Amino acid sequence: MTRTESRIEHPASQAIEDTNTGRAAVTPRLTTLILLSALAVLPVNMILPSLTKIAAAFHADFALVNLSVAGFSIVTATLEAIGGAISDRFGRRPVVLTALTIFIIASIGCILAPDIGTFLVFRSMQACIGPCYSVALVIIKETSDEREAASKFGYLAMGWALAPMVGPLFGGSLDEFFGWRASFVVLAGLGIAAFLLSIRELRGSRAPLSAARRNYLASYGLLLSSARFWAYTLCMACSMGVLYIFLGGAPLTIGDALGGSSARLGFYMGMVPAGFILGSYLAGRYAAKIPLGTILVIARLLTCIGLSVGLALSLSGATQALALFGPCIFIGIGNGLTMPAANSGAMSVQADMVGTAAGLAAAMRIAGGALIGSIGGLFVAQSATIHTLFALMLISALLALLAALWAAFVERHARKPG
Repeated sequence: MTRTESRIEHPASQAIEDTNTGRAAVTPRLTTLILLSALAVLPVNMILPSLTKIAAAFHADFALVNLSVAGFSIVTATLEAIGGAISDRFGRRPVVLTALTIFIIASIGCILAPDIGTFLVFRSMQACIGPCYSVALVIIKETSDEREAASKFGYLAMGWALAPMVGPLFGGSLDEFFGWRASFVVLAGLGIAAFLLSIRELRGSRAPLSAARRNYLASYGLLLSSARFWAYTLCMACSMGVLYIFLGGAPLTIGDALGGSSARLGFYMGMVPAGFILGSYLAGRYAAKIPLGTILVIARLLTCIGLSVGLALSLSGATQALALFGPCIFIGIGNGLTMPAANSGAMSVQADMVGTAAGLAAAMRIAGGALIGSIGGLFVAQSATIHTLFALMLISALLALLAALWAAFVERHARKPG
């Protein structure tokens, strides 16, 4: 059996052969897939600058309104796993169109909500857009070989990382000039644009027949019984754990070195997502030429080296902001290299369960990273020192490196003939 490969950058009118279904499938443009992936994360924090005004508009407690952010993330993690499996059963196109339809309705509902309860219901419904990121990964995976997919994942991850970076700035500007509802008007408009593009470009997508006959629990069981899947997923989870420890601990430990300036803290913390974009670019540029296991090991070594330097500087008494935040940029670079390669590897475990693998890996990555971040937060709260923060991040980074070495070993073993 052979796969007719096609570059994702080709026009949408170019068709490829879907070997699972025996029918032609149209390859969407990369820009369309980037829009789907960005739209899956943009709503998470675009409304952050508007939370106080939303609370005032509905005469609600701020903590209750804040559920619109935390609840969104929880629902998204759950739907990631479910949406991937459903796309294997019914196809990629129906899942994307259904998710976008619900997202558009939910965005309009947030605009018209008369009270906080109705607003929170529609806000939770917006999380249905989450699986679009996994489906975008799946579509790339189905139209590329393993290394080429990792390269394209890198470019996709750049858009996925930029969205949450510009989201608060964009949402805050809309709020200031037009009011908090303007953010949801824009989200609804982006949803409509993505829906129209998806109708045009996501054609010829049908689920593999073998996956259609398999129940969801059996699919999850097959993936969870694979050492390769666990190696790639644990690498992603521990890598995300490093980021979550940093996000939760940096304001508490390093913030004092900046004289209590929130603006300076935000600027320096932005070095990590900037590093992620750089790492994603490097993955897009070179992942097609290097084995996935090698990329993972290099990525995790970079993070461990950077954090080791940061730990050494903090133990030596360095208090300069650049000396403390500079090494943290390697968190972003390492994660930017790790996620495309690990996603590609996890989705290669079962050829007829690519969607299920993408969704389950995403859910496990989010849940595992959050768990590690929570545990790290407990230690940081007890000993709020800079070297404690670096030590905890380094421990999680070392665990990710071990998982990367495991993945490289399993990958090499799987490629041996006979």
